[in-house]
Amino acid sequence: MSENILLEITNLHAEYVNNQEDNEAIKILNGINLQIEEGKTHAIMGPNGSGKSTLSAVLMGHPSYKVTEGDIRFRNTKSGQLESVLDLEPHERARLGMFLSFQSPVSIPGLPVSLFLRNSLKNIRGEEIAVRDFRKELKENLSALEMNPDLTKRYLNEGFSGGEKKRMEILQLSLIQPKLAILDEIDSGLDIDALRQVSSGINRLVDANRSFVLITHYKRLLEYVKPDKVHILSKGRIIKEGGDELVETLEKEGYEAFVKAAEVA
Repeated sequence: MSENILLEITNLHAEYVNNQEDNEAIKILNGINLQIEEGKTHAIMGPNGSGKSTLSAVLMGHPSYKVTEGDIRFRNTKSGQLESVLDLEPHERARLGMFLSFQSPVSIPGLPVSLFLRNSLKNIRGEEIAVRDFRKELKENLSALEMNPDLTKRYLNEGFSGGEKKRMEILQLSLIQPKLAILDEIDSGLDIDALRQVSSGINRLVDANRSFVLITHYKRLLEYVKPDKVHILSKGRIIKEGGDELVETLEKEGYEAFVKAAEVA
């Protein structure tokens, strides 16, 4: 089993340390234990404030969060071993093969999409990419995602619709080809057509060498992208795990029943 683990989270505790009002740390994660196998898709669900987005930020090393206990280990392709990433900066984790799509992608006026994407690939791959090769890759991925090529001539996310911003995240994912893709509420704010296009882009990248962590509130994304395992998060810890049948149970019973059962236990 251990040789198939791509990401291992052990007794992870973390707090928010960038509170400008009272300068006090706020505990959010309270002992997360989770193993992500290579080639598997995991869904993390839970009510608002349960710690889902915090978990994604901590995994990528966001400076506003501090790990106070536990470890995050990711398989290093070169050594073949699970190695702690706690001392690594976000860009170093990205080079190892970790990717995070943002719940609310920011706009960056003055930065053309094409330049951003080409520089991102250069930094991830560690080498310059010929313009001709980059344009070929970009064209192929734009077509697969049913995206208008004119978007790449604009500034990053400036004036983009919600669906365009989320598809831009999937375009980055398609080009970078990470080992682990953490998608934080990639389905939020999407209409039916945009959700279908985003889901299609995700499914196109599912293979035996790539794992996904889908963070979501609702089952609609999981109707298009089928998870191998589902984890319910509440108050900074996982309170229930199961297969995709757990999604249907949640749809019928809601989170409250699971939260109450965990409190009794």
